[in-house]
Amino acid sequence: MDRRILRNNIRKLRFIQNEMTQEQLAEIVGVTRQTITAIEGAKYSPSLELAFRIALVFEVPIGEVFSYDIE
Repeated sequence: MDRRILRNNIRKLRFIQNEMTQEQLAEIVGVTRQTITAIEGAKYSPSLELAFRIALVFEVPIGEVFSYDIE
């Protein structure tokens, strides 16, 4: 059975964005640093609203932040 996983480029985008910290991103989007850590590590899938807020911070389409892949 195929396993599907939500992948993200948040870490890469944070460093492109003047090396933004997880704490800074968390504060901007209104969650904890632990939530950002869990999302980056693919241990937690964000709500659609949170995913869009993250994409807006980096000023990129949501598809450049998240992808849903078969593993």
